[in-house]
This record gives sequence, structure tokens and C-alpha cells, in this order.
Amino acid sequence: MKQYLLSIDQGTTSTRAMLFDENGKACYTVQKEFTQYFPHDGWVEHDPEEIWSTTLSVVIDALSKAKQDDVSVAAIGITNQRETTVIWNRATGKPIYNAIVWQDRRTADYCESLRAKDKESVVTAKTGLLLDPYFSGTKVNWILNHVDGAREQANLGELAFGTIDTFLIWRLTQGAVHATDATNASRTMLFNIHTQSWDKALLDLLEVPESLLAEVKDSSADFGVTSQALLGVEIPIGGVAGDQQAALIGQACFQPGMIKSTYGTGCFMMLNTGSQVIESKNRLLTTVAYRLNGVTTYALEGSIFVAGAAIQWLRDGIGIIDSAADSEKMAASLASNAGVYLVPAFTGLGAPHWDPDARAAIFGMTRDTGPAELVRATLESVCYQTSDLLNAMNGDGQAPLSIRIDGGMVQNNWLCDFLADVLDVDVERPQETETTALGAAYLAGLQVGIFDSINTIAKNWQSESKFKADMDESKRSLLLANWHKAVRKVTSHD
Repeated sequence: MKQYLLSIDQGTTSTRAMLFDENGKACYTVQKEFTQYFPHDGWVEHDPEEIWSTTLSVVIDALSKAKQDDVSVAAIGITNQRETTVIWNRATGKPIYNAIVWQDRRTADYCESLRAKDKESVVTAKTGLLLDPYFSGTKVNWILNHVDGAREQANLGELAFGTIDTFLIWRLTQGAVHATDATNASRTMLFNIHTQSWDKALLDLLEVPESLLAEVKDSSADFGVTSQALLGVEIPIGGVAGDQQAALIGQACFQPGMIKSTYGTGCFMMLNTGSQVIESKNRLLTTVAYRLNGVTTYALEGSIFVAGAAIQWLRDGIGIIDSAADSEKMAASLASNAGVYLVPAFTGLGAPHWDPDARAAIFGMTRDTGPAELVRATLESVCYQTSDLLNAMNGDGQAPLSIRIDGGMVQNNWLCDFLADVLDVDVERPQETETTALGAAYLAGLQVGIFDSINTIAKNWQSESKFKADMDESKRSLLLANWHKAVRKVTSHD
């Protein structure tokens, strides 16, 4: 009998469920957006109950589709927005505060105070991360210190912390399993990527009680089964990975030196470094790419906080496009950017700048500037930020010949062409661009034996389009010089 793999892709702005067949082909997708909350400047929150309700809704929809197709669901894989932090009561399962989203910058001052005490080198040596509000550890500290009674409850062992994968596993198993995988653990600033365990010194530094923490498993492992009372069927949860690591797996970047760049809410470039832990000299992150059969594969990563989110701002914030698809035609209608540059630092800047206080700005506007120029500047900003990441990787001795791209934004051919031109590197788009969900499905399939190895998975990858660099070097240099001039203006806090 045919079998489906069900992937839960819990992202920053929406929750999706996708059904994949045994060859990794997408057969069905259902998606629901949910509310974004911005209580203060630089704060970003989600309602965990709304995340759960959208997850339950899309999972039930996908299971109904599988039943309609008369196909069984062999296993569930979960991929999630990383670093987003939830703390809930173990007895009731109820969150004690909204989820603090990875984009949130409220702990910037706390990070700065730790940096002033020379703690960043300790954090980086153990975790591969920088002292930044991006990661979960300081968010946990904030919740414990700002929610009435939270620290006392945590010290009594009454609370549980999790990134979104952990929260969903808890809910899907009705509290039977409190677990995460090594990729998500590696983004908390509490996990030692060398020993592959929670680190007592880091827990003490950030004042996080060990009783809050989940069990850390391989990315393909037994994460329990869904509750029959909840879904009417017990389905094994067999794979878990943070969204960017899941995309690396979905892109079959299993060999050291292979690189993928994902364009969703943010943009994330990840380079497989194999068993080697490379300490970046250019403020990139060292992270766990995946852990299979107890063997850890590492990666270098550059994180851009705002990519697709800037397109969402054009649509919902200032209303100059009706849909993301409009942006391609508008950008292509112009012969040049007319000197207009957008630095989309809506929630600070990520790698390689790591400036939580930077704010978005538009430069070079004239009376002739209209919606098309703003749209083009927004798309170009994504490519310029990617160039900054690639230059940082080159500086760390990693120079890829091509890049595999994915995510919702890469449906835009103009963006892909401009990206190849700015990077001066071939850019390949796969036939299946929903590689994040696919990666989670692959991990679940490995656990239940649908795929016997990552080599089998690698054979599934197929290129749909290759975009080749075709820009004069002098033009590229001028565009990037003007971009860097604009970045300097938003990162100068005089």
C-alpha cells in the first residue's frame, strides 16, 4: 500500500502541513496564517495557542486528504521557526506567556551587559553562537524574570521550556513527550555543540533551571506517537529539525562544501562543514546541521532577519502591492534601481553586522521615486544581504561554486537572476522548492525505513532552473558599494 509522509512546517507567519509520497514528491499542501504581535519597538510575539490551533487544523485537513486518497500516513516530521521560545505549565500544558519570536530584540541590553563582562567568548566557544537576542536563552531568562511567579515555579520543576518543535511534540503526544532535536537545541545558547549536551555553565550564566529542559534526540528519532484521543490515530513522529537545517536536508546538501540559501520570512545561508567545527572569523554562526545515528554534522550559517518579511511589509504595511507575485513584474519594469536602496533593518541587522539597534531606512529617493522603485529596492536588498553572507563565508575559507536556493521568494525569476549577478555565482533552483517541509519528511522517512540512507535521499534532488551570473564587474562593484554606504548609515548610532 502507498504511504505518505506528513510534514508539519510551523513557520514565522503561517503553519503548513504537506503530504509527500515515498519519492519525496509533494502531493498536498494546506496552510494557515496567524497573528503577529508587536507590543513594543523591537518586540515580536506569537500566541502559542493560535500556533497550536493552526497546527491542529492543517494536520486534520492533511489526514483527511490522505484518507480520501486511501493512503496511510507512515510518519510525521516537524520543522519549525527556530529560537522562538515558549514556556508552559507541565500540569496544564498552558503557556505562561506569549511565544517570544526569534526576531524579538527585547533582550539586547541584557546581552550587552553579559558582553561587557567578557562572557561572549565563553558562549561562542561552547555554542558556536554570538551573544545576541536572536537566540532562546536570553528569552527564557526574560520570561522567568518578568512573569509573576515564573521563576519560583521553574525552580519547583513545574514549568517546561521548548522551541516550537518541542511545544508541538508535547501537544501532539498530550504531554507524553518533552523532547527536541540537536539542531533546535543548538540554537538555544544553552547547548554545548561539542559535547552534544545541555551545558551547566551556560545554564548558570543565563539563570535557567535545568528542570525546564527537554531531552535532546537525533534529528531522525522516536519522538513518540500522536495521541489517538487527539487525532483518532497514532502516528509516529519520526523527524525533527529547525527550518534551516531541514532545508539543508531537503536540498540534499550532505557533502561538506555544499551550500543552500533559503528565502522565507528571513534569509538563511547554510554551508555543510561535515564533522569539522569551523569557528568563523567573520561573525557567522557555527551550528549543528543534523545529527543522525549519533553522528553530528556541522554547518556555518549566516542569518538575515528580514527577506520575505519586507515583501509582506510592502503588501500589508504600506499597501503598494496586492500580492508577492506583483513584485517580479514591477522590478522588471525598471531599467535600474534609480539609486534607491532599502536597508530592511526592521528588527535590527543579522550576520555579519549583528546590530540589534539598527532600524530600516530608504536612501536615494527623489520626486520620481514610485512604488516600482521601492519594490525593486526591497528585492535587491535581499540579494545584497546574501552577498554579505557569501563574502563572510569566503573570508572563512569556504568558496562555493554554486548555491541551491529555496523558499517562497525564489518563485520570482527576476530575484533569482539578480541574485546570481550580485553573487557572481551560479544559483540553482530545485524542482521541489518547499525543501524545508521536504527535509522534515525525509527525516521522518529515515526513521520508519522508507528511506534507507541519506544517499537514497540525495538521488531524489533535481534541478529545475540554473541562473548564471551575467553582470559587468564594474556595475556589480558600484551597486554593492552603494549598498554598503547605506548599511553604514543605519549602523552608525551617533
